[in-house]
Amino acid sequence: MKKITILLLILFVQFGFSQDTKDFFAKSDHFFKTYVSNGRVRYKAIKKDPSSLEELLEMAATIKVAKNQVKTYQAFYINAYNLAVIKGIIDQYPTRSPLDSKGFFDKITYVLGGKKTTLNDLENTTLRKNFPNEARFHFVLVCAGLGCPPIINSAYKPSILEKQLQSQTVKALNNPNFIKVKGKKVQLSQIFEWYKEDFTRHGSEIEYINTFRKEKIPSGAKISYYPYDWSLNQVK
Repeated sequence: MKKITILLLILFVQFGFSQDTKDFFAKSDHFFKTYVSNGRVRYKAIKKDPSSLEELLEMAATIKVAKNQVKTYQAFYINAYNLAVIKGIIDQYPTRSPLDSKGFFDKITYVLGGKKTTLNDLENTTLRKNFPNEARFHFVLVCAGLGCPPIINSAYKPSILEKQLQSQTVKALNNPNFIKVKGKKVQLSQIFEWYKEDFTRHGSEIEYINTFRKEKIPSGAKISYYPYDWSLNQVK
């Protein structure tokens, strides 16, 4: 009888977790479809009615995902990061840039996955530290600046996460405004300067980029980094 009770409890917890994450991904998908257009966010509309954003962050506060559930864990925290960024902007809106808010990335905290965290902790500890070989995170975590790869108008989901990570990375690294190639000179986003170790674990930056490019960059190309655009990625 005791074993049956324990088994039922385990099944109940697992079912509850499954339902919680399923609802979170579904509602996140609806939110992004409603408020994201062409890589930009309708902050003004969210500010006017933040209820759906608040509901999602309340859900994200209590959901706990184990690291061994890799795709669910990654998808949950990618969405949680992007939602938290939007929350940070809404709290100070109207604004011109996330940098207009002191401590936007390293001081302001959010409760996500059952613990208090900052945006920097989410990116560098929760995701990068746990999955050091996954540099594609940099093309799906959106910092609210136009220098970032664009935010998509759907949620990241465990069942299609690999496809989504690949798609966003290919789009970014083939975008001439993101990777600026002129002959044997190439200007890269400062993302490659700030997180160089992520892109050079198995070779050079150029080798990493060429993995995803249709038109390859010459191996001897001279690299420089263009200034990051911190202007707000808002729908005007």
